[in-house]
Order: sequence, then structure tokens, then C-alpha cells
Amino acid sequence: MCGIFSAINLKSSFSTNDYDIFKKSTNIIDYRGPDACGLLTINSENKQFDSENYNIFLGHRRLSIIDLSVEGNQPMIDNDYIIIFNGEIFNYVELRTQLQSEGIIFKTKTDTEVILKIYQKYGSKGFYKFNGMWAFIIIDLKEQKIIVSRDRFSIKPLYFYENENQIYFASEIKQLLPFLNQKSINNDVFYKYLQQSVLDYNNETFFKDILKVKPKTNLIINLKNGLINEEQYWDYENVDFDIKNVFEQFKELFTDSINIRLRSDVNLGALLSGGLDSSAISLIANELSNNNLRTFSVVSNDRKASEEHFINILSVEKNIKNEKLIFTNDDVLKNIDKVIFHQDEPFGGFSVIAQYLIFERIKKQTDITVVLCGQGGDEIMLGYLKFFFFYLDQLKKQGKYYRMSKEILLSIFYRTVIWQFKLSSAKRYIPSLVNKKDSYITLNGELENTWQCDSMRDRQILDIDKYSVPILAHFEDRNSTANSLESRLPFLDHRLVNLLLSIDTELKIKNGWTKYILRKSINELPVEIRWRRDKKGFSVPEDKWLRKDLKHDILDIFSKSTLDELGIIDKKKFLNYYDLFLKGSNKISCDDISKVFIAEKWARKHFEV
Repeated sequence: MCGIFSAINLKSSFSTNDYDIFKKSTNIIDYRGPDACGLLTINSENKQFDSENYNIFLGHRRLSIIDLSVEGNQPMIDNDYIIIFNGEIFNYVELRTQLQSEGIIFKTKTDTEVILKIYQKYGSKGFYKFNGMWAFIIIDLKEQKIIVSRDRFSIKPLYFYENENQIYFASEIKQLLPFLNQKSINNDVFYKYLQQSVLDYNNETFFKDILKVKPKTNLIINLKNGLINEEQYWDYENVDFDIKNVFEQFKELFTDSINIRLRSDVNLGALLSGGLDSSAISLIANELSNNNLRTFSVVSNDRKASEEHFINILSVEKNIKNEKLIFTNDDVLKNIDKVIFHQDEPFGGFSVIAQYLIFERIKKQTDITVVLCGQGGDEIMLGYLKFFFFYLDQLKKQGKYYRMSKEILLSIFYRTVIWQFKLSSAKRYIPSLVNKKDSYITLNGELENTWQCDSMRDRQILDIDKYSVPILAHFEDRNSTANSLESRLPFLDHRLVNLLLSIDTELKIKNGWTKYILRKSINELPVEIRWRRDKKGFSVPEDKWLRKDLKHDILDIFSKSTLDELGIIDKKKFLNYYDLFLKGSNKISCDDISKVFIAEKWARKHFEV
């Protein structure tokens, strides 16, 4: 895991004063890469490095994971090819072996060099060969072009800003803010966030003119004429599966996905929430690690929100080492500003702070550098409650009334999905509710079609590409890298994703159970976890905090609101809305309150009038 920054001038050279600004933008994220810093200037026309007359700047902060020697430092130069890279290529061992068999010679043991060699042999279209997470920039001085690439599932961030003939790329938004002519809010993004709680659904950000490189995409910059082209190097595809052996096929792929993500030259652990996904990862990773895996959990002092019971079942029954972190509302208040700094944009709720706190504890109290996490499982295996209702709708449209009735009745019988339904939490997927603008919002904007569901496969892809995976990956990346840790996501292995998009919905939702294929495939999981009815994840007692513990803070901060002064909300109407929440309105979820509270804190940091 690392952090990168690049500045490119397509018409002339940068001034001598620019270097210090570029260096600062590289080092402002030193927590992403505390082990080494590399800076390089390039005159692309003359092919000169460390030139005072330069039109390309490359900055890199390294967190050493693979090949800890200085040979792995970046920018890495291989004749006319230079790279800065953030992420991991998990199948680099196999790719390296293949290239060596074809006579290609390596100077290091890094996955970074594998990327360069793949590019030299296959060009940018060869990036589909990578199994991993990445954001990298390759300077090709031979062909006088720059290749900017981002992984399939938005796991690693890469932002950019264009100003006339200059382009800036960075791992985090804060690195780009000094180059904006004027810092402005993207009202459309803000509106959708307040109205629908959607984040990272396209390539725009909360800052006008700062964009994201799209996932599974390369940008090709021609240094000769300044033209920028976009190419997609990968797309989803159907894979063959044997219905009789699909559970075994899934388990084999899932196990291999975990296995290659255990490759590391530093110590590795896993997050364990007590839920199905993290339990499955921890179980298999522990077996592959000869019962030597360390897991980490956050638990609440509110017993109703705590997952400690399920964490203990797995850790005791399967002999898995586990360490717990307990935190309270005081921890939230102490860390909210810190998390806002690292996230760069408003986020969805206090569970994001909980995630930050557990990464912080791992960093401060252990020698762990790499952590396995469960993001992506709900999206690829239809784990969210919404998928069950989308599925019922699809069955109704197809005239499969018997199957629809059976799923409803079995869900009631087993006390699964339907028992967890809350209207306030589902409103972003119900058009009649979404179209009612909350009274306190003064912005106007277009709604995002979050309720779209042409087919279950298409709906899954929407959540993987737009509505779920990108923002969860965003939270995970910032919270882990803020503490100089690398997070790895076994469920977001493209082989596994393709398989789960190819199999029938009935293998993912069946008899009222979501994630059916995972429950059936991982027989070693304790029954109490394998057939859990509820779903919490890294939960916190957010509702209780907002009604009691944080009431004074909320009333105080909105007595003088920056969002109100910016014309985004009406503070008086929001406080009335909050009052209805305090009185127990079932039409208002705690997310409605927390997101405005967090947005207010963010606005004060960046736009206080």
C-alpha cells in the first residue's frame, strides 16, 4: 500500500517554484507510505531524469509489503519506462514465472516490476491479466505517452484535476486542493448524498472539478499532441459452472482468493465482525496459516449492538486468536475530525469511525501491517436486505408467484430478511419515498435511479460498480492507510465475482436465506454463525447516541450552521426534523441525522464562511 502524486504539463515545463509544492502534495499523505519517499522529475522530450527543465513530476510514498529492500522503492525506472504504483498484484508470482519462462529478466522480487514487464510485452490491454487492486501511472518515453490505470472494483483510489494544459493525479483529494483555482462544492453530489445517502456512484466528488479515474479503465495521455483517450481493459463475463459441483467450485475459488492474498513479507491479520463474511474469511485464512492468524474485532458497550457473542463462538470453537476493542460515543467525538481529514469527503455514519478506530488499535498495539477484510461479500452474494425485495419483484414480473410466496413464507418462518425490514432504511429504493424531498434540504438536484432492477445480475453489477462497493472501498482504504495498514478484500477477486454473477439467483437467495451459496459451501463454520438470521457487521449504537449522548453536540453545532450559510440546508427546518427524530418518528432513520451532522463538520473544515 502506498500513496502517489503526479503533475504533467502537456505544453511547456513547470517552474522551479512548483517542485516544492509537488513535494508537499506527495508528503501530505506520508501515513500511506512511511517507509520511503521517492521524487522524480522527467523531461519527456529529451528523456532526461532529475531535470530542472521538466514537464513530468512523479512522487511516491512507500509502505513496504513485498520485497522490503530498497530495490522496491519507487518511482521504478526500467530504461524508457517509469512507474509509480499503489496497491498489490496478488498473482505476481505466477505472472513473473510465466514471463521468466519466456526469457524476461527481473532485477527485483516486486509486483511493481511485474506490472512494467507485462506492459512492455502486452501493452495497456494486458492489464486484464492482473488479479489485484491498483492505481498506477506508467511513463512510456519510447512511445511518448502516459498510461494511468485503476483496478476493476474501485479498491484503490486515483483522483485527477485538469487545469488548462496541466493534469494532476493523486491518491487522495487533499493532495489536489492546492491546485484548484477556487474550492467549490459539487451541488449535485451533495444533493444526492443528503437526499438518498449515495456516495461514490460516479467519477465526480464533493469538490467541483476533482474527478476519479473510473474503475477497470486506463487513461492514455499522448505527450506529443496532448490528447487523452479512455480505454476499458476488462469487463464482466459469464463463466461455466457445474450445477452439481457449484458449491465446491465456489469454495475452491474463495479459498484460492484468500490464499494469494496471504502473500506478504510483513505480518498479516484479519478483521472479524462476527458476521458471516468476516467469519468465513477468518476461518479459511486461519487454516491456511496453520492456526496462526490474528483477528481483530470492535465491540460496543451497548449489548444490543455488540457482536461479541458470535466473535467468541468462532474464536473459541475454531481456535482463532482474537483481540477486541471497545469504544463509546466519547471515542466518536474525539475522532470525528480526524476521520473527516482522512476521508476527504462526508461519509455515511459512525460505523466508519468505528472502522478507523480498530485500524488505529491494530497499528498502535501490534506488528500487523496487512489486514484481510470482508467488503464485497454482500454485493456478490446478494446479502443486503434490498436484494431479497428486488428478487421478489423479479419473481412477480416473471409470473413466478409460487416461488415468490414460498420465499416470503420461508423468510417469515426462519425469521430472516423480512423480520429485519425497516421503512426508514429502505426509502432510497422506493421511488415514491425518494421523490419526496426532505424539508430541510434547500439544494435542488436530480435523483439517482437507485431502485433500478432490470435483472438480478444487472442489479448486482450496479452495486459493484456504483452504489455500494466503491464507497465501502473508499472508507476502507482511507481508514486503513491513515494508520499505515494495507487492507485486502478476498471477495473482490474478479474470478469469484464472475462466478457469482454467472450462477442462478436461486443459489444466492433460497428459502428465505441470503448468501445461500456461502452458507452451504463453508461447512466448517459454526452452525450458529452459518445460519445467522440477523445482520449487523461492525455495528455501533448510532440511534442511541443521536437521541441521547450526542443530542447536546448536535443542537450546539447547528446553532450556527455552515451548511445553512452555504445554502445547502435550512438549519431551523433541520432542527425541527431532528426534533421529530427525538420524539421517535419511524419515518426518520438515524442515518438521516448522522449524515447531516458529519456533513456540517466537513463543511466547517473546508468552507466555513
